Amino acid sequence: MVHEMKRLGRGALELLKVAEELRDAEIELEFLTGPLAGKHDPSGHGAALFAFFAAMAESERDYIRDKTLEGQETARTKGKAIGGVKVSDQDMLATALRLRDDERLSLREIASRLVIRTGKKRGQHPAPATVMRMLREHDEQTTTGTLEPTT
Repeated sequence: MVHEMKRLGRGALELLKVAEELRDAEIELEFLTGPLAGKHDPSGHGAALFAFFAAMAESERDYIRDKTLEGQETARTKGKAIGGVKVSDQDMLATALRLRDDERLSLREIASRLVIRTGKKRGQHPAPATVMRMLREHDEQTTTGTLEPTT
């Protein structure tokens, strides 16, 4: 039982693979919502219908992705920033580097020891992904020889 088809897989190929595995195991599939709401036997008539809607779902995802990228490019050409506000500064970077290099802590442990000092998120810890990005940018700048301030 699945809420809707897009919860079953990310693309048509993955959806069809799942349908084939269900068919091989003789498992019936039930969608609770969407164009395929109801029970379906992944073999026979149900397989063709499933393949059609899987292809349509992938097409819709591609369209949404393309429109999102177009919007981001338009925003960039107009000088608008894409993404969130930077929460790191040179002090945070220095602390993160020390924790990574000297104490050999994980990204999650480093993030839990850092505190954002400005903006709406002041007083909170940065996400581990933010720490990873900050350290990666520093490492890339160090290897290319262009040390620019990370803000």
